[in-house]
Amino acid sequence: MVCEHPRMQRPAILVHGGAGRRAPEIDAEAEAGCAAAAAAGWSVLDGNGSALDAVVAAVAAMEDNPVFNAGVGSCLTAEGCVEMDASLMDGQQRAGAGVGVVTTVRNPIRLARALLLDGRHVLLVGEGAEAFARQCNLATVPREWFITRRQRERWAARRATSRGTVGAVAIDGDGRVAAATSTGGLAGKRAGRVGDSAILGAGTYADDRAGAASATGHGEAIIAAGLARAAVDGLRAGRAPWVVADALVRDVRERSGADVGLIVVDRFGRLAAAYRAERMPYCARPTAR
Repeated sequence: MVCEHPRMQRPAILVHGGAGRRAPEIDAEAEAGCAAAAAAGWSVLDGNGSALDAVVAAVAAMEDNPVFNAGVGSCLTAEGCVEMDASLMDGQQRAGAGVGVVTTVRNPIRLARALLLDGRHVLLVGEGAEAFARQCNLATVPREWFITRRQRERWAARRATSRGTVGAVAIDGDGRVAAATSTGGLAGKRAGRVGDSAILGAGTYADDRAGAASATGHGEAIIAAGLARAAVDGLRAGRAPWVVADALVRDVRERSGADVGLIVVDRFGRLAAAYRAERMPYCARPTAR
């Protein structure tokens, strides 16, 4: 499925709540959560804030919402723990940062933002990422805080559910673009597994000269495709966002059979969302005109 917002609009933000299978009873919660996240990001843009600040605000809102597979409510590893990944990229500087195997940081996307501002490294994982969070005085919580009753019940029953990732893309009033992605990862994954959400070019990519993208779905397939970078390269070649997004998710699905989704904004402020999965909630601000 593909959704297009062909009219040029700046500023604008588009968020997604993950491609995959989702229990029907939480569809409404997911849609409402996406709307709230888009509103959080839009409040930044509407106040003349940057695209980077907007995508962080939107993704942090979803990390704090237990309906999503990111932050609180993240799916569990094979051992019954939570290990989270996140990344973001600033299209103006064409610089970004990612974190992986995060276990106590309340908002992994804020940790990725701190790593970007620090400027020394692009990717930190595990205890190194946790130590950096403490150095930056970011909010941390006990590991059990992230585990919701719903996820614990699914883990105990060994029910294979796939709820993807959360992400946001935005363009601000100055034409700067940014993207951010965050996840609890793959249900039942091995400890230490890092997925596309931590990796620039796979789950997240942004370049002011073309646009920005955030991917969701099966991380291994997305990494192999370099999906977010491929989307921005398509925009750079002059193709419309909805054409790029639809073609890429169709290709990944045909090659791997994996659930996959993509949201895109180009340098003109045109938005698109596409997915090959049972569901992918998303929301844009402003709405299509």
